[in-house]
Amino acid sequence: MELTVVGSGPNGLAAAVICARAGLSVRVIEAQTVPGGGARTLADPEFGGVTHDICSAVHPLALASPFFAEFDLPARGVTLAVPEVSYANPLPGRPAAVGYRDLRRTCDELDDGASWRRLLGPLAADCDGVVGLLLGDKRSVPPSLAAAVRVAPRLLAQGSPAWGTLAGEDARALFTGVAAHTISRMPSLVSAGAGLMLATLAHAVGWPIPVGGSQAIPDALIADLRTHGGELILGEEVTSPPSGVVLYDTAPTALLDIYGDRLPSRYAKTLRRYRYGPGVAKVDFVLSDDIPWRDARLRDAPTLHMGGDRATMALAEKEIAAGRHPRWPMVLASLPHLADPKRVDAQGRRPLWTYAHVPAGSTVDMAEAVTEVFERFAPGFRDVVVGVRSVPAARLSAHNANLVGGDIGVGGNNMVSALTGPALRWNPWSTPIPKAYLCSSATPPGGGVHGMAGLYAARTVLRREFGIRALPSLAPLPR
Repeated sequence: MELTVVGSGPNGLAAAVICARAGLSVRVIEAQTVPGGGARTLADPEFGGVTHDICSAVHPLALASPFFAEFDLPARGVTLAVPEVSYANPLPGRPAAVGYRDLRRTCDELDDGASWRRLLGPLAADCDGVVGLLLGDKRSVPPSLAAAVRVAPRLLAQGSPAWGTLAGEDARALFTGVAAHTISRMPSLVSAGAGLMLATLAHAVGWPIPVGGSQAIPDALIADLRTHGGELILGEEVTSPPSGVVLYDTAPTALLDIYGDRLPSRYAKTLRRYRYGPGVAKVDFVLSDDIPWRDARLRDAPTLHMGGDRATMALAEKEIAAGRHPRWPMVLASLPHLADPKRVDAQGRRPLWTYAHVPAGSTVDMAEAVTEVFERFAPGFRDVVVGVRSVPAARLSAHNANLVGGDIGVGGNNMVSALTGPALRWNPWSTPIPKAYLCSSATPPGGGVHGMAGLYAARTVLRREFGIRALPSLAPLPR
């Protein structure tokens, strides 16, 4: 019994691992020469001792997603460093808002900590229930009805004009920076859902950073795949349908080129109408020293949301959705060496990872814009920059074909796609093409390194194509 997975991102590898453990003969085909999709780590072209995470850098779901919780990355030798500061949001003209792993400390430093505690305290106390609900298949009874009761009113409030119920400008900015990970208009239900889940994780389990870089996660998945007889083929682009059952960890529109006239006409029409969202421009820096922050607490923050206050972030997301570059773009940043000191080379150089949110398909080099944002909060930032690696949104698909126009959510960061996938189907991981299935971030539950889209797709394939109803255990084999 054979199965092919096209694409070696975390979802594709999750599906491959599950199917290989179920006894299938699995091969994974990847167009790039390095596997991992959105979780790759590559050496800087000039300073070889410095490595950059090509897409994802910080992994809030590496411990908490149901797939990874069972797969147990730490037991497989992946060290997940959990910093004391989960994330921070510098603010103009006042102290930064800081989200600590410690909920009490976070609340103590906010203007209205009681409001933050009311929003997130009950969710952090039931983290498994919250994650199970928000990463669920949306077709089954939630694993925790109590979590659903807690999440629903908070989702409606923070996803609507009622989001002002969170008191304090610093707390509002702190939450909005987390919600902005979806790259969507705010407030919205999809951004509120992501914000609630990620902020809950920040207090319940922290925001882990893989030691050595994000590549450690796909490497662990690949090792398990090979242990169970799976094969990985690199540097080979799929241009025609592989034989047998196929799982595509790809953008949905890739099927148009792969299948051509063999696509059912209605489905082909749906795919041609598929819309990708706003994108990101990637700017990786090499720094010679620590960033000279005005607010000293930021020196301990490995993850930064650099969009200013709530109004500024909401305006920026509105602008890029309308196809315009905002004067102050939303910038996400990570300094992985703060949790993983080995990311600093022998000469003291270290990586700074950043994204700037931009309109879909933007060709603008955002290096200077990102530098200016840092200079607002850390005058003299330019003086510690020794290298800049800038990739406009329009060119990100060269690193990862799924990132059409720079959309790291593969078109899935909206409420409709979060429920239905790229086409209106009860089972969004299936397609009308015989033996062809989707498992990318374009399918529920959407973007993020959590493996759940791969798990749901694998579950569908095992049942429909091979009559296997029970998912295999993901527990590590005894050493």
